[in-house]
Amino acid sequence: MLNLYGIEKTFNVGTVNEKKALNGIDFTINDGDFVTVIGGNGAGKSTLLNIISGVYMSDAGKIVIGDEDVTNKKEHQRAKLLGRVFQDPMMGTAADMSIEDNMAMAYRRIKRRGLVWGITAKEKVKYKELVATLGLGLEGRMTSKVGLLSGGQRQAITLLMATLEKPKLLLLDEHTAALDPKTAAKVLDITNDIVSENKITTLMITHNMRDAIRLGNRLIMMHEGKIIYEVSGEEKQKLQVSDLMELFAKASNGEFANDRLLLG
Repeated sequence: MLNLYGIEKTFNVGTVNEKKALNGIDFTINDGDFVTVIGGNGAGKSTLLNIISGVYMSDAGKIVIGDEDVTNKKEHQRAKLLGRVFQDPMMGTAADMSIEDNMAMAYRRIKRRGLVWGITAKEKVKYKELVATLGLGLEGRMTSKVGLLSGGQRQAITLLMATLEKPKLLLLDEHTAALDPKTAAKVLDITNDIVSENKITTLMITHNMRDAIRLGNRLIMMHEGKIIYEVSGEEKQKLQVSDLMELFAKASNGEFANDRLLLG
């Protein structure tokens, strides 16, 4: 589903602020995988998502989404393959537009039908039914402006918009980090339901180690632009937060084994 080959990215080349953000990333996500990504500040997590989505172009390497080589394609050319939800609830939706208009905008972008605002009665029913699945009572507020919603409600709507038509890959960039703990837990439950029910291949960045362990079938840790640890399946289910804390400590001390960290 996603294949990364030797991805490199350096910012501010030739200056005192030069920073190698990604250092030879080789990584594959299979169809239906839900991968959680952890790592300290500056590890390269968000840069990785920005490289995949085309916000930044890689300095070297190759990116394949599905069967399509997107290495040299711009962000808007990759948009049809991807869904993305950002950390900031203000991104991803139009505050001055209603819930149903935001849903229609997402649908028309995917279907390449242009931004024609004649929403049919059939579409209104479809959007209302989808919003009802969130369990937030927003199906009774379809004509309300999105800007009037809480951060959690807005992120939930953004999730629906990003997955309205199943994307090849869903990118979640710390999408609950700006929410209070109770709201974040609700949005994560909604995320898990949408991803699981629709079998959407997903890459999710989080700083919450419990969430990283609990959600998804694979977990990777990044450090200084590299993937230094990966775990999946039964081994992932047995992980404890203390295990990840140990790995973070080893990463800080440079204790690598063939560019991969080992527990114990």
